[in-house]
Amino acid sequence: MYSKAVAPEYQGVLTALSVNSSLTDVLTTGTAQLRAAQRAGRLTEAAACGLAVAEAHRRLGQVRDADRAWKASYRAAREAADVAAMAWALWSGGTLARQRGSFALARRLLGLAADLGERGGDVVVRGYSLAGLAETGRIQGDYEDVARLHEQLLAEARRRGEARHTVWALEGIAQMHRNSGAYDTAYALFEEAAEIAAGADDRRGHAWALRGLADVVSVRDGDTERALALLTEAEATCRAMNLSGALAYNHKMRGNVLYRAGRYADSRDLYEQALAEFRTMSEPRGEALARLGLVKSLARLGRDRAGTAADLDDLDRTLRRIGLKHARAMVARAREELGIDAEESGTDANGLGTDANGSGANGLGTRTVGAAGAAR
Repeated sequence: MYSKAVAPEYQGVLTALSVNSSLTDVLTTGTAQLRAAQRAGRLTEAAACGLAVAEAHRRLGQVRDADRAWKASYRAAREAADVAAMAWALWSGGTLARQRGSFALARRLLGLAADLGERGGDVVVRGYSLAGLAETGRIQGDYEDVARLHEQLLAEARRRGEARHTVWALEGIAQMHRNSGAYDTAYALFEEAAEIAAGADDRRGHAWALRGLADVVSVRDGDTERALALLTEAEATCRAMNLSGALAYNHKMRGNVLYRAGRYADSRDLYEQALAEFRTMSEPRGEALARLGLVKSLARLGRDRAGTAADLDDLDRTLRRIGLKHARAMVARAREELGIDAEESGTDANGLGTDANGSGANGLGTRTVGAAGAAR
């Protein structure tokens, strides 16, 4: 029913690259071909190679390089009057904006990409751009607004037999069910996604599905060892393909699993590792979620209530700036779980919740979120 997974963002002379190609290999090959196209004045080819370079940089967490690359790809496509190539570049830019926590910009760029994809007759980039809009809304917690779009895109992907897009849609819908407490439905959807990804040789999609299964197995069944085994399997893929963002989220999830099992010292170590990884790639959403797990682990290990309250207040402000509704609800649940009243605050006169060095009360540190980012 489903064909082998392909990577439509690898175009022109780069179509031989696999969806499972190592990102370092993609970057090396794409950069060489990009320079050759630029020297020869082949604008369409330069746009295509620039897109692959931008996506490799983005997935490696190299956000500044990714930003330069997608913009250069767009300029080349515009000069070549290639509407579809312009759409692909905008899709890459919108995806990067979401990864960096700039959700309004992400929606604007992805909306433009969808429109250009339709005008250029490229159904794939239109679908990817609409999927990006759906994922942006889902990440922000607007489930009611984007659930129908997820289902629509899933139906279209199934109809065309596009394994990679089907897997993405299944995982997005599964995540909404998981966050809404419908664990059995979430598990079934993650399981189907894992099966389709494995059959289509979509290793990235398979790794994300395994992460989702591990989450449900942990929270629903309390099966710590199986959850850790699933994450270990997914981590091997992340390392083989140099999926920096996916690896950081894998480590953050491992921290979640260990925390639920009451292994607070171990979870603290994993959250610290994930936090460092997210900060390296300027990924504010992952950073905030790792900080939340770290605050909870430290509280369980005996940290004072005032420091915990101060960091929860700071996280609440951070998540409000980012615009993550579901994550803010997680902070509220953390307060309840730890017995911390919302009024218990460690903020200073400016309401920053920081010490003289700009660090949170436990030294976790705060960052300005906005232009700062892993997406898939």
